[in-house]
Amino acid sequence: MTGSGQLPEVSDLTTAEKASLTSGADFWTTKSVERAGVPALMLTDGPHGLRKQNTGGDHLGLGDSVPATCFPPAVGLGSSWDPDLAERVGVALGVESAIEDVAVILGPGVNIKRSPLCGRNFEYFSEDPLIGGVMGAALVRGIQSQGVGSSLKHFAANNQETDRMRASSDVDARPLREIYLRGFQRVVTEAQPWTVMCSYNRINGVYASEDPWLLTSVLRDEWGYTGLVVSDWGAVNDRVAALVAGLDLEMPASGGRTDAQIVDAIESGRIDESVLDLAAERMLELIRRTSAVVKPAGALDVEAHHDLAREAAARSIVLLRNDGDILPLNPQQRIAVVGAFADQPRYQGAGSSLINPTRLDRALEEIRAIAPDATYAAGFSLDGSGDAAALRAEAVSVAAEADVVVAFLGLPAAAESEGYDRTDIDLPADQLALVAELRAANPNIVVVLSNGGVVALPFRDEVPAIVEAWLGGQGGGHAAAQVLFGAVNPSGRLTETIPLKLEDNPSFGNFPGEFGHVRYGEGILVGYRWYDARELEVAYPFGHGLSYTSFAYGDVSAAADDDGITVRVDVTNTGERDGRTVVQAYASIGASVVQRAPRELKAFQSVAIAAGATTTVELRIPRADLAYWDVRVDRWVVEGGEYTVSVGESSRDLRGSATVSVTADEVTIPITPDSSLGEVLAHPVVGPMVQQAISGFLGAGSDAPTELDEGMLAMLQSLPLARMVAFPGSPMTPEAMHQLIAAANA
Repeated sequence: MTGSGQLPEVSDLTTAEKASLTSGADFWTTKSVERAGVPALMLTDGPHGLRKQNTGGDHLGLGDSVPATCFPPAVGLGSSWDPDLAERVGVALGVESAIEDVAVILGPGVNIKRSPLCGRNFEYFSEDPLIGGVMGAALVRGIQSQGVGSSLKHFAANNQETDRMRASSDVDARPLREIYLRGFQRVVTEAQPWTVMCSYNRINGVYASEDPWLLTSVLRDEWGYTGLVVSDWGAVNDRVAALVAGLDLEMPASGGRTDAQIVDAIESGRIDESVLDLAAERMLELIRRTSAVVKPAGALDVEAHHDLAREAAARSIVLLRNDGDILPLNPQQRIAVVGAFADQPRYQGAGSSLINPTRLDRALEEIRAIAPDATYAAGFSLDGSGDAAALRAEAVSVAAEADVVVAFLGLPAAAESEGYDRTDIDLPADQLALVAELRAANPNIVVVLSNGGVVALPFRDEVPAIVEAWLGGQGGGHAAAQVLFGAVNPSGRLTETIPLKLEDNPSFGNFPGEFGHVRYGEGILVGYRWYDARELEVAYPFGHGLSYTSFAYGDVSAAADDDGITVRVDVTNTGERDGRTVVQAYASIGASVVQRAPRELKAFQSVAIAAGATTTVELRIPRADLAYWDVRVDRWVVEGGEYTVSVGESSRDLRGSATVSVTADEVTIPITPDSSLGEVLAHPVVGPMVQQAISGFLGAGSDAPTELDEGMLAMLQSLPLARMVAFPGSPMTPEAMHQLIAAANA
């Protein structure tokens, strides 16, 4: 940031000066107003490391950037299920941003992993909005504790890269609220990010950048957001419409073109100047906030941040399988390391989040630091070059002489990136062929995966161990070695389901859409909600992850009060190693007026427990988190009834449960001429009157029944009032209908 001193009031600026504050000066900085002492701000990419480019600017990671700590992307950090760890990473990101005079770092991203094909899934936390919201809020708190702003992105329903700047996410109200907006809502209400970044896409036909319902009605009026809304780079379609909708800052620079459009709209009377005043004031407030940053003395403590990156990477690793306790490895074993990723690590995604790391650990070096005699063969090339058969033959030869083989497999960088989506979830064919040949030579295989999105694992029952290391950041190689040899007890858990095949995914057939529209036809049944509802077999379920120790759960208790449910359970480490587990609480209601998943994650806690020790874990489920979005009244509603709270280690490994009664929110559905007879009969005021009138009409000329026959009632349930009025001889006249509606809605 440049400049200092007291900032002016909006009223001290000319219309042109105010308009200039609403767009960038270049690719990464905002405009200054030198006459009035308004400094420029720098915004740069995140979200898992600082990407401040040395010269020029681009949005695809093509230009060089200053060295910065590359922490695990959200795909990894989210797998820790630990907001305290995320907040510590956020603090480090804030420190590095402050050192480099960066006012706002662009992140975190909390979009939902609707499909495993999304090319940018490595930047997002989960298929579940609770994890994204909790982890995202923690990162925001950490970043902003250092006087640096965060930018919550990409708002909203941005779940693919295909045609991302035009495609319309066509999603119904319930899934939009319950799945795609809920994580954003949590971050906004709990952490108040200083900026929110609107996405490229359209939502139900309206560009996010010019959607007043999204940017003002929901974000500000409902959620109480007080910060600045910035566009994704190049997301603005109509600058004046966007300003009116609530978009304060357009990035990058437009060369003054859109500033002039705003001034012209004001001078011609098409919009009131107060609309511009509001955006300019929000920009000035952001400058005030970021001007309070205290720049750390001295240079970056590279080693301390690298140690944190290593810790975060180790906590991100998910042990998927460990048959026969082949892990942890013994350094005295004859160990063969195969796979090009061991020596040429894939540790981050591609695109705008590409970090120039301060250090880079390689798994092969880290393994040899523990087991110096470990042998190595590439087995395949990352770019498909070379003699594939010869590479495999070399690896097989090395494996045949070993006690155990550690095979580093994964997706090459070109397979997943910002800007385009994957076309399948398969590992490259040469790697699958390598696994088959290795198995024939040596069955003791440990597969270590490097990937930003889930991959199919056709060999999952044919190798004794699988370690999901994700994209581990610059400390990922060290972390992998520490987990393999047991110096770190793995504690990561899956934040997304690994399906058997792509066709099982709920978005299959509705991704990536066609002719500019993407139908979210799966509704609320996203991720594990779908797999559990359909009782589909999966490779590994949501929440799954193993340890080198074991955990036993005691009886679960649950108690409800006016603000939610408190859940308690004793968890005992029954093994011989200290360890950490993630206690997960899922809620369900037996019968519901709306479609529900069999169970939904409502609370979780990462808990470290010493060998032989018992810890009482208390989880809190806020009442608001039990609510569904009621489309009839357009608001959140808690349904009353008996809720079952199940606690365990995954959505399919539930160790105990308790039932608790929850009182209902009062919901009165407005009665209109289009209301069905069933809705009218259920109304507490007019329902009895209508039932009496209809019973008398249907029973005219005979012994009138006191209640409607069940069959007749079922047939009439869906009859709208207005249609009933039209029937010959109907007891409901137009006048009576209007009187009834008035009485019901009084």
